[in-house]
Amino acid sequence: MDEQAHKVVIVGGGAGGLELASKLGRQFGPEHIFLVDNASDHIWKPSLHEVAAGTLDIHREGLSYAMMAKDNGFTFIYGEMSGMDRDARLIRLNPVVDDNHVIFPARQVSYDTLVIAVGSRSNFFGTPGASEFAVALDSTQQAERFRKLFLRKLVIANNSPEPPDPLRIAIVGGGATGVELAAELVEASHNIRYYGLDRFDPVHGVQIILLEGADRILSALPPKMSAAAERLLRQRGIEVRTSVRVASVQEKSLTDSNGGQYPCDICVWAAGIEAPSFLATLGLEVNHLNQIIVDRRLRTDDPNIFALGDCAQVPWSKEGEYLPARAQVAHQQAKYLMPVLGARIRGAEVPAEPFRFKDYGSLVAVGHTRGVGSLMGVLSGKSWFVEGLVARVMYMSLHLMHHLAVLGLVRTSVMAIGRLLLKRSAPRVKLH
Repeated sequence: MDEQAHKVVIVGGGAGGLELASKLGRQFGPEHIFLVDNASDHIWKPSLHEVAAGTLDIHREGLSYAMMAKDNGFTFIYGEMSGMDRDARLIRLNPVVDDNHVIFPARQVSYDTLVIAVGSRSNFFGTPGASEFAVALDSTQQAERFRKLFLRKLVIANNSPEPPDPLRIAIVGGGATGVELAAELVEASHNIRYYGLDRFDPVHGVQIILLEGADRILSALPPKMSAAAERLLRQRGIEVRTSVRVASVQEKSLTDSNGGQYPCDICVWAAGIEAPSFLATLGLEVNHLNQIIVDRRLRTDDPNIFALGDCAQVPWSKEGEYLPARAQVAHQQAKYLMPVLGARIRGAEVPAEPFRFKDYGSLVAVGHTRGVGSLMGVLSGKSWFVEGLVARVMYMSLHLMHHLAVLGLVRTSVMAIGRLLLKRSAPRVKLH
């Protein structure tokens, strides 16, 4: 195919999709590389628990896709994919509507190579009431929704003529998102009383319970890491319950499979993920979680379509097992696809080497000064355990590495310095 005509369209501007678009854009330019996303700004998804707690301001931390497109040399298309025509090599986009006004009409975008990287969303597993009464943290909009709900309920309790009752928060799911959110809410609670909530007790004003269906939190990670994280959570006054399976969610409570009741004012659902349901309508092979099934070269059953990240089921080196939904997996997959897509653009021979994932371990933030982690080969069973400030600093460095991939060294360095300076003047918790 002629080099000038070849269009690579990447759907999804998460960690993997944006890194791939940025690196390819710097190499081939906006006439070849197109990024489609249904949001105008990008935020690193592992930071959403900080947005929800109000300890990270999306308006300060969000990266404009249009700005990154200009700086990195790709074309940004604002819209949400709804379907495709594989024979014509077209994807369909829903209209973009704001305040009941159509900003962009329904459109079609042609491609020569398509990369689907639309990530994942919360899986409610058909639990009655979960989608209606629980808050998920799949996007910045949902994280902001939780933040506003959290603050509104605190203000109402603070202004009540009666002695305020503690705000009860139930977090369903003891994975990384649930653990990090619980710790971050404690950090936020200790600062909220300085913003006019004079009757708010920072120690007892918020009661947090973390419910996990497995026999330990962070069940996908080594037991030593689980034990350390649980100890740190309990030190912060967070109640941890394991082997609890939530059977239904009500407006003011949860019910487990044994009939146990857990009163709550806010329920957060962080119990599992699935890929967006529209993927099952594209004619591509998917699994029961709507993930697109790909081979070891990240190819679908259509030779012109690839998939990466949380929305893809990728074979692992162990027979019958698949790679986990982690940011480092998407990052490595984006790096792998660079020469593959570059060869397709140039019309050259495509490398035949399969994707190989190298596990560097996992890190979990448990507040702003503590963390736990296992480095070098958690999935392979060989790891080094780290804890405390060292783990927290390493966790923060992962965010900077992502920015380095999409912004480059100079801008990432300036941003890191700017963050340190802003912490001196910005409020610790965003209330506005």
